Formats: sequence, C-alpha cells, structure tokens
Amino acid sequence: MKVKTYVSNIKSILTVLLLSCALGACATIEGAGKDIESAGEAVQDAANG
Repeated sequence: MKVKTYVSNIKSILTVLLLSCALGACATIEGAGKDIESAGEAVQDAANG
C-alpha cells in the first residue's frame, strides 16, 4: 500500500507541474486565446489536407 500512495503522490506532483508549465506558457488570457486559435488552425489545416 505504501508504494501505491507513493505513485499517487508522484502523479499528483507531475500533474501540478504540467499544469503550471502550461499556464506559464500563456501568461495572459490573450496569449491563451492565441494558443487556442493556432491549435484550431492547425487542426483545420490538417483536416483540409
């Protein structure tokens, strides 16, 4: 059971770090909007061929 708790804690820490990096990458709402827009355009371009 101790290993299971350890793995759970590691997963939680990694999730928090990942979210922190993602939020830090787009520091403002405008930056987040641009990121989402560019991702949408990439998906659209891929769908169009």
